[in-house]
Amino acid sequence: MRFSIVTAFQPADQLVALARAADELGYHAVSVPDHVVDLEELSTPYPYTPDGARRWDIEAEWPDPWVLIGALSSVTTRIRFFTSVYVAALRSPFQVAKSVGTAAVLSGGRVSLGVGIGWCKEEFELLGADFHTRGRRTDEGIALMKALWEPGWTEFEGEFYSAPRMQMNPSPPSQVPILVGGLSEIAFRRAVRHDGWVGDIYSVEEACGHAARLRELRAEAGRADEPFEIITALSDAFLPEHFATARAAGVTEVWTMPWAYYSGLDASLEQKLDGMRRFAEDVMAPAQG
Repeated sequence: MRFSIVTAFQPADQLVALARAADELGYHAVSVPDHVVDLEELSTPYPYTPDGARRWDIEAEWPDPWVLIGALSSVTTRIRFFTSVYVAALRSPFQVAKSVGTAAVLSGGRVSLGVGIGWCKEEFELLGADFHTRGRRTDEGIALMKALWEPGWTEFEGEFYSAPRMQMNPSPPSQVPILVGGLSEIAFRRAVRHDGWVGDIYSVEEACGHAARLRELRAEAGRADEPFEIITALSDAFLPEHFATARAAGVTEVWTMPWAYYSGLDASLEQKLDGMRRFAEDVMAPAQG
């Protein structure tokens, strides 16, 4: 079982310190969320709360994920980074491929692209992107980005995007892993076509159920023996044995704000760093043993 640090809603001026501590304490990765803007009024309900309300305050900070990952990779040596999740269909796949590929080069290959189709119709409209074709454009955009990341010349022709013979340099040192977020059956099937799935916040029982369904779909696709990441947060896991249950069901990584166990979500930076250290000793070491 591996553990990641969630940077969502954290003050931007604390992120370097949190990443350095995660790197030193043996956490596997840092996850970075994505929104371009936070609109005051929305008609689109947030899909991951019972009442559709956003789970963050309007003052929450949303640094650009790839600028942030580039900066954090320069002050760390081994920890990985993934987006949780990046709404690629809001942007041109050429620009996404350039940003992700550059971050992969600067970090020495320590990045994964966690991608979702997005939920906020108003944000799509603001950026001039079609909300209704976002799923198909995400699939085609991923295929285009993978082609652009390969060294040498490439060309591409699809329903939404075309590329004459071209190169995009520098190329990542290796193919960037693609992780897919979302809870729908379509999202699960999209994840199975790639390298892993990024979940939201679930109970251990729920997470085990999602892992079982992903395992079924991977078997149907003939990919049961291939490496596959299942990354999620666990709402009711506190002790090493709770995480061991999830690990036995196929969950490979848990993303967490470990300071919440000790000082609550409104912890100071010093409390966050102390909570990360204590969690590494109290939970990570036994869970990984």
